[in-house]
Amino acid sequence: MASFGALAKRLFGSANDRKIKAYKARVAAINALEPEVAALSDEALKAKTFEFRARLADGATLDEILPEAFATVREAAKRTLGQRHYDVQLIGGMVLHDGNIAEMKTGEGKTLVSTLAAYLNALPGKGVHVVTVNDYLAKRDAEWMGQVHRFLGLEVGVILHGLNDDQRRQAYAADITYATNNELGFDYLRDNMKYQLTSMVQRGHGFAIVDEVDSILIDEARTPLIISGPLDDKSDLYLSIDEVIPLISEEDYELDEKQRTVNLTEDGNERIEQVLREHGILTEGNLYDIENISIVHHVNNALRAHKLFQKDKDYIVKAGKVVIIDEFTGRMMEGRRFSDGLHQALEAKERVTIQPENQTLASITFQNYFRMYDKLSGMTGTAMTEETEFADIYGLQVVEVPTNKPVARIDEDDEVYRTTKDKYQAMIAEIEECAARGQPVLVGTTSIEKSETLSELLKKKKIKHKVLNARSHEQEAHIVAQAGVPGSVTIATNMAGRGTDIQLGGNLEMRIADETADIEDEEARARKIAEVKADIEAKKQQALAAGGLYVIGTERHESRRIDNQLRGRSGRQGDPGRSKFYLSLEDDLMRIFGTDRMDGMLQKLGLKEGEAIVHPWINRALEKAQQKVEARNYDIRKNLLKFDNVMNDQRRAIFEQRIELMRAEDVSDTVTDMRRQVIDDMVAEHVPAKAYAEQWDLVGLQEEVKKTLDLDLPVVEWGQEEGIADEEIRERIQSASDRYMAAKAAQVGPELMRQVEKAVLLQTLDHHWRDHLLMLDHLRQAVGLRGYAQRDPLNEYKSEAFELFESLLSRLREDVTRQLSVAQFVTREQAPKIEDEPLPEMHAHHVDPVTGEDELTDTGRPQGTVRNDPGVAVDPNDPRTWGKISRNAPCPCGSGKKFKHCHGAI
Repeated sequence: MASFGALAKRLFGSANDRKIKAYKARVAAINALEPEVAALSDEALKAKTFEFRARLADGATLDEILPEAFATVREAAKRTLGQRHYDVQLIGGMVLHDGNIAEMKTGEGKTLVSTLAAYLNALPGKGVHVVTVNDYLAKRDAEWMGQVHRFLGLEVGVILHGLNDDQRRQAYAADITYATNNELGFDYLRDNMKYQLTSMVQRGHGFAIVDEVDSILIDEARTPLIISGPLDDKSDLYLSIDEVIPLISEEDYELDEKQRTVNLTEDGNERIEQVLREHGILTEGNLYDIENISIVHHVNNALRAHKLFQKDKDYIVKAGKVVIIDEFTGRMMEGRRFSDGLHQALEAKERVTIQPENQTLASITFQNYFRMYDKLSGMTGTAMTEETEFADIYGLQVVEVPTNKPVARIDEDDEVYRTTKDKYQAMIAEIEECAARGQPVLVGTTSIEKSETLSELLKKKKIKHKVLNARSHEQEAHIVAQAGVPGSVTIATNMAGRGTDIQLGGNLEMRIADETADIEDEEARARKIAEVKADIEAKKQQALAAGGLYVIGTERHESRRIDNQLRGRSGRQGDPGRSKFYLSLEDDLMRIFGTDRMDGMLQKLGLKEGEAIVHPWINRALEKAQQKVEARNYDIRKNLLKFDNVMNDQRRAIFEQRIELMRAEDVSDTVTDMRRQVIDDMVAEHVPAKAYAEQWDLVGLQEEVKKTLDLDLPVVEWGQEEGIADEEIRERIQSASDRYMAAKAAQVGPELMRQVEKAVLLQTLDHHWRDHLLMLDHLRQAVGLRGYAQRDPLNEYKSEAFELFESLLSRLREDVTRQLSVAQFVTREQAPKIEDEPLPEMHAHHVDPVTGEDELTDTGRPQGTVRNDPGVAVDPNDPRTWGKISRNAPCPCGSGKKFKHCHGAI
């Protein structure tokens, strides 16, 4: 069957070949325009932008002006950067413009390719986002490629960590904006927490070009961006309520140790209410009034802390902290905290420092963020292995763009050793040989620990080398750029220095920038540049003679794509090169096959210590294993997306509603509709439509009207009137409520009342949405267990999430109605000032839902570290100053190891 497929492909060409053929016809049209465009002056070339925009305004399409626009960008790049787009780069630009993924090998100039599609799609003025994997690349590309766009009269912005809202707004207002995926996602979430449209920084999601698209849309896809903020510091409230609990007696509460519940009795409610008043905690209304709901929450938590949780059984106090004890293992669970304020209640009980509570304010996955764009495209060196996922989830097709020059790299079969020790010995010997003959070597490792192990072995052999492990992106880009220098040995983890081209002999631009930074004299500068150029050319010839860049892989990765990325570092623009992977039966992936059997088989074949087996069959078997792991990981991502889609539908509904409310000058109709719906529900509950008059609960209705609408109405008396129906009771309550609210509006003035209504509506919506996120999170954890009862967790989640959403809307109506009815403004001066409230101090998280690990923090500190006391400087020699540290963060002592392998070792 495979041979028939191969025959058909030879006859008709593959689908990819047919696409490339169609693009080549347009390349000819662009090339035909080159002499004409080259003859234009700088001003005339710049004027082309205005001409294109005028034609678009007259009804022309982007596709119609594409050849001229691409020819214009190519000419601008020649004049500003001294670089001319190759024909294959023009094809890449068209792939991006069509909303697809361009797979282009390393060194084919993807960064330059993006200028074509970015310029063309920026012409309508809706904004183009060019997305990079880190701040360094965003800044570099905005400055470097920005020269082309600015030359043609377009504005270029860049979003970096640490910018304020005004700077961000200005950057998003530009024609083309460079930013990282994290910054874009967090800005979207923050925008949907603002209270005025003018405070929002983004202006829509028109077209995005995602650089390293496989890393952003596949590797990071399942990891949601989360913004959490501390709730107000309520330490005093916790302590005050904690003093109250010992004052109640055993008759005041019911304890069920089996169900792990404790509740106040009716007498207990009265007793606690009285004590809270005496202590000045409950100042107005009853305990269960809406404004006192947080006091009830705190009382319940304090009650649980005192009556349910026992010291030294459920928790211990260690070094001034409450540490949970696992009920199953009896072990201390350092770093884990009870949620929802219970941990704080225990801290109050034990009189230790009360840590602030944190709450999820907003969250989104990259999958759902990037699917909001009207048109999405991407570029990378490796996407073909994931083309199914790109098509299924994002609707993106992958197009393999041919290389400018044929690839001359030799990819050798893997060498498989029995032990890791044998493997490392063979690798070190190979590196030693290469260093001796002047061949540059790049060694790819799968983790920081493994790169450090290899580094130690090279040090013992006195082989000079550099180690990169994706910590300082800017510094790494400089080191990677010089990894093609003859005799250099560079060890890098998968992501280290990605986005930087390795050129044989070294990177000219970076060396010129580094070595002429302090030279002010023009002649001296020119001499230095000529020296650097000559040196790089000599070194390039030396590296070519030694066989080009040799890429060595220390083991196979779970994904073929990551292996291909590493291989692709060598052999750029037709340069010679080599690649080889060294494996051992102790590698993670090799264990998937059942090592014991394979080890026995290799021993029978007579494989001795230090010997390797090399065979294409092993490569094929490994590839199959990788495909299985890739399929499993895709299933995990797909499943997580199904759950996130449920929440995403609700998120979009809420965010769209918020924007409509902010846009509206007057929300009084919405508020009135809400109030009427609340009255309808209230009457329907207490005076059911088909019930007899004696079954009506008029006393309850009268109390509800007082509590929710702040109206003293004789509802019980109305019920005694001859022939009165539920409809008439409803109308009387509505009329009384309408009159009351109209009088209140007249008292403070219609304009101010509109502002108050809008503010109350938005703030209450946000408050309920945050609570809803917490409930969905709890639900997501709970439904997983339903599978044991033969019920589909996803269907359970969908139906219950919908019920929770309906409940959210119902509570929202009720709360808005109650707050606006109960609020009293004696004079206009006493009415609240409605301004854009400052957002709470927020923390950015990038939490893996499978492992629970946070891969990001909101400042420039090392990944995963969380400072407890910002007032104390971190001393590498004093662990007491380090605060809480994520287990995967670099150890603050400076060892370069992860915390869990250093000071955090268990």
